[in-house]
Amino acid sequence: MMQRILILLLAAALSPTAGWAQKAPLTLEDAVRLALQRNPSILVSQDELDELKGKITEVRSSAYPQVAFQGYGMRSRDPMILNSSSFDKVPEEFRNALVPSPSNLFEIGVNLKQPIYTAGKVRTAIRLAEESLSEKEASREEVRQQVIFRVFQAFHDILLAKANKEVVLENQQQRVKHLEQARARFDSGVATQIDVLRSEVDVANLEPVLIRAENRIGLARAALNNLIVEDLESPTEIAGTLDYKPWPMGSLDEIQKRAIDQRAEIQAARRIVNEARLMLSLANAEKKLSVDLDAFYGYNVREPQNFFDSDYSRWNFTFNFKLPFIDSGRKRGLVAQAAARLRAAQQRLTLLEMSVRLDVKQAYDDMQSAAKAIAAAKLSVSQAEKVLEMMQANYQYGAATTLDVTDSQTALTVARSLQISATYDYEIAKARLRLASGNPILDREVN
Repeated sequence: MMQRILILLLAAALSPTAGWAQKAPLTLEDAVRLALQRNPSILVSQDELDELKGKITEVRSSAYPQVAFQGYGMRSRDPMILNSSSFDKVPEEFRNALVPSPSNLFEIGVNLKQPIYTAGKVRTAIRLAEESLSEKEASREEVRQQVIFRVFQAFHDILLAKANKEVVLENQQQRVKHLEQARARFDSGVATQIDVLRSEVDVANLEPVLIRAENRIGLARAALNNLIVEDLESPTEIAGTLDYKPWPMGSLDEIQKRAIDQRAEIQAARRIVNEARLMLSLANAEKKLSVDLDAFYGYNVREPQNFFDSDYSRWNFTFNFKLPFIDSGRKRGLVAQAAARLRAAQQRLTLLEMSVRLDVKQAYDDMQSAAKAIAAAKLSVSQAEKVLEMMQANYQYGAATTLDVTDSQTALTVARSLQISATYDYEIAKARLRLASGNPILDREVN
């Protein structure tokens, strides 16, 4: 008994899935939530957003006073007077008194810098940084929606693969049942051995089909594991079935208008256009007047005990102004670049709007086509089931051949596979239409 327990424990330890704890099946919302928490695309977009927030703080600081406490301490000896060309003309009685001695010099104080007038450069730079932040937020939302769609598709790929496997298993059961009937009829002497052999071949031919179906499930599971940042070989199980869930689409024009208003990519492109306008404003302000203040207050002493003695205080207030009037075409070049950048951003926005309208139309048409295909497939499945039932009954009484039964089984399998594929196509087209129109992809939004 003890040996048997040790063998079972060893087998469990050597099992490929021994390192993975048993987990509850993932719902679609759970998978999306894990992807939004772990997926590197989401994390990178968040880091870029945080970096830009720091940049805004940096740019905004240039509009406010910059105050620094500064100082220095120095000890030096300068023999400059001894190297003077006229030193030899100094009377000898004074030369002995002019021997340089080391001396100290200390200074502490507060320095203030403040822009007074910048012709709107600082204000425009702040607005530019804020527009960049809004553009990055829209881009992050675009990444978020793309990740959700990819998880949705990978999740439904698993559902599709499992549903197809179920169809193959059902077909296998039907063929095994028919094989049993053929053997029974052969034993009764009312069927030939050819019927039995043909039925055995039909059952054997389904083994490679089952293997391929299982492999497709494994590949789809690996794709989902990759999105939720799990080990590719992790035996992730999902909860759900591939069901037809009709969604009221509305008119194509309404969806396209909503897409132009809500699509994250278009919002980001509009922000880029605004950024280009602000860059043009900065270029136009290049040759305008700028004024700033530079002030200092502190103490300059040779002996530390004289610090804070008003006789040793040092201060200054300096107003600096700059008005360029010859730049050899620098401003003209900057303005030309900024204007071209603005025109390009506007054209890219136009192209994106056209592309979004096309995406919406394609998803809309695909969704309608899939809905019609589902209705047709349901009718085909119903008819194929009736035909198979009739053929199996006819075969039982010798009014049909094994080939008739096999053909009806194949027809039912094809009809069910078409229904499953049409359902999958409808759900994916629905998700694409929601993505293209800027609507939440899931029925219940995951934050």
